[in-house]
Amino acid sequence: MTTAPPTSDSRTFGRALSDLRNGFKQPELWGHLAWQDIKQRYRRSVLGPLWITISMGVTALGLGLLYSQLFGASVGTFLPYITTGFIVWNFILGCLTEGTDTFISNEGLIKHLPAPLSVYALRTVWRQSIMFVHNMVIYFIVIAIFWGDVTTPNYTMTEDGMTHPGLNWDVLLAIPGFALLAVNAGWVVLLFGIASTRFRDIPQVVSSLINLLFFMTPIVWTTDILKDKFGSTADWRDWVAELNPLYHFIQIVRAPLIGNSVSWHHYAIVGGITVVGWALALVVMRNYRARVSYWV
Repeated sequence: MTTAPPTSDSRTFGRALSDLRNGFKQPELWGHLAWQDIKQRYRRSVLGPLWITISMGVTALGLGLLYSQLFGASVGTFLPYITTGFIVWNFILGCLTEGTDTFISNEGLIKHLPAPLSVYALRTVWRQSIMFVHNMVIYFIVIAIFWGDVTTPNYTMTEDGMTHPGLNWDVLLAIPGFALLAVNAGWVVLLFGIASTRFRDIPQVVSSLINLLFFMTPIVWTTDILKDKFGSTADWRDWVAELNPLYHFIQIVRAPLIGNSVSWHHYAIVGGITVVGWALALVVMRNYRARVSYWV
């Protein structure tokens, strides 16, 4: 009588979830690695990581002043809008571009350090979170300068634009908004990181599309501008923003920070993407987690 060979449990959702649990249990590892990444990047620099903040501030100031004049928007409300948009976009951009390179750049550690695969994804997300906190310094400076503009009830950014309630205690909604953003960054880094180890063209594809995504997302422009230019015929053009998932992720963080009301549908769309994204990431982790060390 022949005995069937034992089945392997390496390709199970249990092993994939175990990898995630074990990764979260080692914050001292991925936290230390993320901080070392930032220190290494700015080694021998006088200002160190403050260059992150300075670069963001100069970019937001220059583009904010330029586009406020091009669109006929008030500088006092448009500059905080574009600054917060840039801060959130910079986090998303870092997770997309550096996420595709997460496992490739950690080749040496993956082959010699017996750590869960999720440690390297958490390292990337935590590094981007530290940079996000650095950039928030610019937000507080801009809000302090234009406090009177963004706290005015029912203010508008363009002459006939949508009214906004003004900055209030709803600003605290930015905290769970960023938490949702970071949770989604986790599956993005895992999914794109694993796929990129097998198909090395993916990082180049993402880098090529990132500029298009930037201009297609309401960061340096607002949806009010569409209505100002096209009036009632702008209805179908609104879908340019609504069909862009990045718009909803930016809004759940940006809107509370500048006193805009956040529509429930932004949270609904982000919630749906979170569920679908993590389901895809778990499937990829289940099937290909063990192969990453051979692919890198």
